[in-house]
Amino acid sequence: MTYRSPVADILFSLQAVAGLPEMIGSNLHGDFDWGTISSVVEEAGRFATEEIAPLNRSGDVAGARYENGVVTMPAGFGDVYRRWAEAGWGGVSSPVEFGGMGMPHLVNVACTEIWNGASMAFALCPLLTEGAIGALKAHGSRDLLDTYLAAMISGRWTGTMNLTEPQAGSDLNAVKTRAERAEDGTYRLFGQKIFITYGEHDMAENIVHLVLARLSGAPAGTRGLSLFVAPKFIVNSGPRRDRP
Repeated sequence: MTYRSPVADILFSLQAVAGLPEMIGSNLHGDFDWGTISSVVEEAGRFATEEIAPLNRSGDVAGARYENGVVTMPAGFGDVYRRWAEAGWGGVSSPVEFGGMGMPHLVNVACTEIWNGASMAFALCPLLTEGAIGALKAHGSRDLLDTYLAAMISGRWTGTMNLTEPQAGSDLNAVKTRAERAEDGTYRLFGQKIFITYGEHDMAENIVHLVLARLSGAPAGTRGLSLFVAPKFIVNSGPRRDRP
């Protein structure tokens, strides 16, 4: 069955249910107008219908392959992802300062729904990256923002969340990964994480992992958890070195 993105229904929801035109009219979102936003959502629907949805077949038939430490995505995934990133879809509601479009968050919600409707297998990569971008924007230092945000928003780098451990699924109290501060001010992480969505792939230049871990002397339970940036390739330093 051929997939077709339900753009008209999504635009109706944004207009009649969420009241986005009124928000725009009250100058909450800069110079954007309803016509511009409608065009963006319509183009997202076209891209999802024509480019993303056809990936489902190669994903189902071939799947991703793991060999010699390298994950190779199914045919077409990398090419479509690069076109998706080049079109600016990774920064719909991200700050203009870091290369984003700066549109209302509701527009990105609509686009996310469109990507997921076309192919959940593809859309999880942008979704995890969006979550990592949001965490960095909310809590990252200026140095972290300057180092990572522009590359992630552009889609050159993707992001993940490293939460689950063999003994700790949704129970964050049971997380045992620990972090030790090194003399140079960085941290060394010791532990094991599993089920990391898009934790390894060949679609982007770098993968920025956000890792939950405990500092020495931290309180028990979730209050003792900290979040660390552990990229696949350390910026200006080459690949990260993992210890057994």
